[in-house]
Amino acid sequence: MRIGSYQLSNNVLLAPMAGITDLPFRRLCVELGAGMAVSEMLSSNPRVWDTAKSKARMVHSDEPGIRSVQIAGSDPEMMALAAQHNVAEGAQIIDINMGCPAKKVNKKLAGSALLQDPELVERILLSVVNAVDVPVTLKIRTGWAPEHRNGVTIAKIAEQAGIQALAVHGRTRACMYKGFAEYDTIAAIKAAINIPVIANGDITSPQKAREVLDYTAADAVMVGRGAQGNPWIFREIVHYLRSGEMLAPPSGTEIAHVMNRHIRQLHELHGEHRGMRIARKHIGWYMQGNLQQAPGSAQFRRDFNLLESAEAQLAALEHYFVNFNER
Repeated sequence: MRIGSYQLSNNVLLAPMAGITDLPFRRLCVELGAGMAVSEMLSSNPRVWDTAKSKARMVHSDEPGIRSVQIAGSDPEMMALAAQHNVAEGAQIIDINMGCPAKKVNKKLAGSALLQDPELVERILLSVVNAVDVPVTLKIRTGWAPEHRNGVTIAKIAEQAGIQALAVHGRTRACMYKGFAEYDTIAAIKAAINIPVIANGDITSPQKAREVLDYTAADAVMVGRGAQGNPWIFREIVHYLRSGEMLAPPSGTEIAHVMNRHIRQLHELHGEHRGMRIARKHIGWYMQGNLQQAPGSAQFRRDFNLLESAEAQLAALEHYFVNFNER
């Protein structure tokens, strides 16, 4: 799969997720097989670029693989400036967010709320595409409500505006993350445009990835929540798509190494206080994923959430896996 001049190593991508797909997690997912990882959503408002949170999100120089950075906003000029700023910081692809359903984003008429205004969508896309000399991609939902699925219309606008690839989450804004993703609209979008289409939503296994690709004829799949606590899903999907065979799950030794490294890098990037809080949710997902059936996993998760230093978190992980490997 290609996006503009960039050749991806495969067609299984990590979705952008606010508060989750920071540099440590993106690096991990790419190393474990993701063809590309898209950054957390960055505001187009320059007044917040100097905050600690935004600065951490704008670390593009040490990115593994192709550096795709997602921006969000509703003002065409500010979006263009944000795109230029992130390209200057090392972004190789700019991704535009028109898929986030969060209220705090939508109340500013950004994210998936923009789908209600196709004319504004066109102005934003043209403004950003004309502002930078790197490929620009777009992420949308199928519409803003089940009775208003206008994904095909938006997709055609995107192609005409010069968007190089389109990711589509198979839910509307009103659906949030409830129920099940639908893929009929994604299939209709793929049939209506010629740029690459990336299918997103409820892709939690290699078999589901194959099913969605076959049903929609999409060029790629994008994994979001399915990667939380399970970054190995990328190599598993890639292997299955190429061979039709399932890989063995990661060993306890590998899980221990990945979790330890992930938590250390969270502490380093975000600082001890914030890094610890982010580590807690990732540990929760790991414990609900490959370690769900492991003895003591639920109790370890509860105990881990009470720890109050980075050193204590790392010591607890080491102690857990010493005991885990002795069982």
